[in-house]
Amino acid sequence: MKVFFIGFGQAGGKIVDRFIEFDNRTNGSSFRAIAVNTARTDLMGLQHLNFEDRVLIGQTSVKGHGVGTDNDTGAQITFDEIDIIMNAIDRKGIGDTEAFIIVSGLGGGTGSGGSPVLARHLKKIYKEPVYVLGILPAPEEGRLYSYNAARSLATLVKEADNVILFDNSAWKNEGESIKGAFDRLNDEIVRRFGLLFRAGEIGQLGIGEMVVDSSEIINTLRGGGISSVGYAISEVINSAPVEKDRSFFDRIIGRKQIEERRPEDKLLGEDKTSRILSLVRRAMLGRLTLPCEYTTTSRALVLVAGPPDDLDRKGIEKAKSWVEENIAGVEVRGGDYPAQSRYVAAVVLLASIADAPRVTNLLEIAKETKATSERIDEENVLKLDESIEPLFE
Repeated sequence: MKVFFIGFGQAGGKIVDRFIEFDNRTNGSSFRAIAVNTARTDLMGLQHLNFEDRVLIGQTSVKGHGVGTDNDTGAQITFDEIDIIMNAIDRKGIGDTEAFIIVSGLGGGTGSGGSPVLARHLKKIYKEPVYVLGILPAPEEGRLYSYNAARSLATLVKEADNVILFDNSAWKNEGESIKGAFDRLNDEIVRRFGLLFRAGEIGQLGIGEMVVDSSEIINTLRGGGISSVGYAISEVINSAPVEKDRSFFDRIIGRKQIEERRPEDKLLGEDKTSRILSLVRRAMLGRLTLPCEYTTTSRALVLVAGPPDDLDRKGIEKAKSWVEENIAGVEVRGGDYPAQSRYVAAVVLLASIADAPRVTNLLEIAKETKATSERIDEENVLKLDESIEPLFE
């Protein structure tokens, strides 16, 4: 899938920088990207994006120092300087882009405030779908971050074609600092979405028998709302030797995860059909990017990647049927991605979910903040309540 990433704000810029690193390491050509920020130092700290693809906005108003957690200012600057961002996208060239993906942390100021404004303008100008990969702050990051996230999410679900969420609070280890967790969490994000968005490419081993192309992803996400992604991986026993430097999929996993694999991650004592079904179950029932009640999912997509000999068509069909039996909707797409590897992985995209406790919690925090803070704009909070509650009726 040909994706144009826009990293908005500090968190978004860092994640998109990782996506470009991933694309470069795997000899890919699927990802274009720019990073947008009001803080010059954040842009300078990126390592893999070209300097001409780093866009500083708000120089007149905030002098390159960022907006802190003021997402109203972030939204206003984006609105006033949207032409600067759109010109940067035009300079990069959209070419055969099939989707725009705005990546941002929803708790801060620049990305939280600016992403809905950018999504609206992209949809006015381009026919390609506009998705948001939004990062929800952990509660210990502070009430203001949670309030910002609730406001931003309420607007994004109206402006974007779909909002895929990653909840920091669900992924941070007990006792781990937020700052210390960021690098690991960013790796988790890129691992899952990097594989999902490479679906349908012609790799070293050709295309899959059951191809998942960009239209399958777009049709799965077409219903709008919020979505979540599951992921599971297993080692293939008695697989042929694979040179790590040439293995596409082993590079996706990352050396650290390979070294820290668990015994249950090995494909033991099952036929290939059962192995695939078991792997997809683990992906869907394990830790999702956004914990949710998966039975409320409207549509789903299953992607299984790994050595061709272990990508069992019957197993994938059975896995799709199992997912269909366990979600509210009846649309389940799926397929395989052959890759030279010692591992098989499953990615499950759960689209347009209707019950996510963390999102409900954010709404409650926003209401409490409304009642206790004199800084809050009453009209905006009322808009928030009206726009987000119907998602979970």
